Amino acid sequence: MKKFAIAAATATALTLTMANVAFAQTSQAPMVVAAGEVTKAKEATSDTWITTKVKSDLVTEKGIPGTDIKVETNKGVVSLSSTVAVTEAQKTTAVNITKKIKGVKAVSADGLKAE
Repeated sequence: MKKFAIAAATATALTLTMANVAFAQTSQAPMVVAAGEVTKAKEATSDTWITTKVKSDLVTEKGIPGTDIKVETNKGVVSLSSTVAVTEAQKTTAVNITKKIKGVKAVSADGLKAE
């Protein structure tokens, strides 16, 4: 009877150990995936924040048709475009305002129609 109790206890201990190893291996994969999703979410939030900040700064700047300037951001790179013509001075001012925003890596104003 003693040998059976020892064998049962050993089997139980091995089973629990194997279960812990299996759980540890499977529980890491979701964390890696979640970390990647968090990074994507942060980038999206950052791009959205940059776009909103640029747009609000352009709208409040006197002498710039901020409501007519379209702002798009992708991984910190801001693209400015418009359907109405802007002067070269307005284009330069819009680019300078955009470059001052935290998180902006580059600015493309090729889409701004110049007079």
